[in-house]
Amino acid sequence: MSESETGDGAALQGTVTAICTRHRNRPDTLIEILHEVQDQVGFIPEDAVGQIALALNLTRAEVHGVITFYHDFFRAPPGRHVIRMCRAECCQASGCESLAAHAEKVLGAKFGTTTADGAFTLRSVYCLGNCSLGPSVLVGERLYGRVDAARLDEILGELRKDASA
Repeated sequence: MSESETGDGAALQGTVTAICTRHRNRPDTLIEILHEVQDQVGFIPEDAVGQIALALNLTRAEVHGVITFYHDFFRAPPGRHVIRMCRAECCQASGCESLAAHAEKVLGAKFGTTTADGAFTLRSVYCLGNCSLGPSVLVGERLYGRVDAARLDEILGELRKDASA
């Protein structure tokens, strides 16, 4: 995140410094640090990557590798609703690929992006632990099973209705 995105680069630096210090700048706490930064800032800003790497005596590449490996970390501000759709084998056998195509079409956004209005971020995940009820979708903390195109449209409609209320 640049100063133009945050409005205050010093605040971001102070937040990251406090989090790293609380974890005693230990490299083995990198994931906890990243979660805390994301909880406080909303995502992992690019400016924070170098600062975390320096504090933990890691390379930027090592920090970046962890951020990009785990699907729970965001590199940019996510939408108000994050839709995680399972694309693993069990859900593929239940029709998740046609559901994924439908999701992209109705949202007007590809996987890994956020809708133009900032309402939805669409993410692929490779297991939600709900294999017997696939295709599975996680919206925020709510897990849905046996989701088809009609059910996804209902879910999206409910989320849009809640946002306008």
